[in-house]
Amino acid sequence: MRFFRAVLVGLTLSLLVGLFLNPTRADQWNKKTILTFSQPIEVPGKVLPAGTCAFKLLDSMSYRHIVQIWNEDGSQLITTILAIPNYRLEPTEETVIKFHERPGDSPEALRAWFYPGDNFGQEFVYPKTRAIQLAKASNEIVPAETVEPTESTLNTVPLVAITPENKEEPVTEAIQVFPLHHPENLPPARMTEAKELPKTGSSIPLIGLLGIASIGLAFGLKLLAKQLA
Repeated sequence: MRFFRAVLVGLTLSLLVGLFLNPTRADQWNKKTILTFSQPIEVPGKVLPAGTCAFKLLDSMSYRHIVQIWNEDGSQLITTILAIPNYRLEPTEETVIKFHERPGDSPEALRAWFYPGDNFGQEFVYPKTRAIQLAKASNEIVPAETVEPTESTLNTVPLVAITPENKEEPVTEAIQVFPLHHPENLPPARMTEAKELPKTGSSIPLIGLLGIASIGLAFGLKLLAKQLA
């Protein structure tokens, strides 16, 4: 019995150590990406000088579209900016960076960042005044903050989409923030049908099967413990 418990504890600890110390898993969670720019670039509220920096998502379970930009070795936070999902049809195996067209000789304005293998990226939200200028210059729709966010309101600040004609539209209508097959993108009739589909069976048989399986598992473990004692 003691041997059985020791094996079980050892397996559990090994799994936990692998989850918390695996750097690949950590990078996939925060999507850390090292980028080098040969010239200054504009991000919401700031112009970054030429050089190398690290992009990654804020370590938050509640909202996965807050991007932090750090210096190359990760010792200094440069800025924290809000983004929204930007979906595309096909993922790629490499990092993709998109820019807005720039007016004149001003630094290129960062539009979106796509992590390798994802079918969506982070489209950056600009202050409203700057979004109006970028939308007109690039002839593109630009997401904008209606009020200046603070650290505590980054994921709740009201957003709008600014069109090249300087019109405000709801973000969810002007920009594809959901995947193509998400319920938000289905026609109203199909959404109604999906919501009103009748139940095809009761959950009682499943509960019974789970109960029987639990009893069988407990009995098997008891026999195993006796053999190992």
